[in-house]
Amino acid sequence: MTRLLVALLLSLLLALPASAERLVSQLSNESIEITSSFDGERMTFFGSIAPDAGSEQKFVTGPFHVVVVVLGPTQDRVAREKTHNFGIWLNTDRVEFDNFPSYLQVLSSGRLTDITDVTTLTANGILPEAYTLAASTADWWKTEIFSRELVRLMGEEGLFGIQENGVNFLSDNFYSARLTLPSNAPPGPYVALTFVFKNGEVIARKSEGFSVRKIGFERFLALSAVQQPLLYGLICVLLALFTGWLGGALFKR
Repeated sequence: MTRLLVALLLSLLLALPASAERLVSQLSNESIEITSSFDGERMTFFGSIAPDAGSEQKFVTGPFHVVVVVLGPTQDRVAREKTHNFGIWLNTDRVEFDNFPSYLQVLSSGRLTDITDVTTLTANGILPEAYTLAASTADWWKTEIFSRELVRLMGEEGLFGIQENGVNFLSDNFYSARLTLPSNAPPGPYVALTFVFKNGEVIARKSEGFSVRKIGFERFLALSAVQQPLLYGLICVLLALFTGWLGGALFKR
């Protein structure tokens, strides 16, 4: 009789539809244009958690947590250590970070350590330190020291940050998050990674891209500096000489 009950119970569990969720999300802006008057741009990330396509579920049950990671274009960066030697500050050590994100903001619906464990956060690239470990070729101890300072410095510039109350649930399965890109946001391709957590595990994820680009005269200057550096340098020198001469002539009067 016991074996029969166990067999029936297993058959009932197998007959139940599998619990699967999917993320339906969208961005408010797909392209942000930088002009001479650009002082930042506000973006909104919103979406809902719904049953997976083909699932027999009519609704999903939480509680859910959502984490949005916004990554800017990657670039090579060098972190240097300055020491005071014989009355002079000198660069005495350095660590290079290859393909390091120039911008990183994390928005979450709660404390990250309450949502899941540190291992899961690091494996999914949610913590800023995860990118320093992957980008550095130095030994782990030096990377640990220099990466903390690099993350701190970029945080002071407004390029790195974590907002643990940045995602708000408007209902049980509908969320919204707002982020203001600073005026010094690097131009290039960006990606927004959205993770849905339930009971500490990632149950759904989605990536969406948008771009930050310069237009008008700012774009002309940026392209000239990269494509024609010699001509760009000569023009800058001529402009500096003309500005200096004009300033001297005006103040002499």
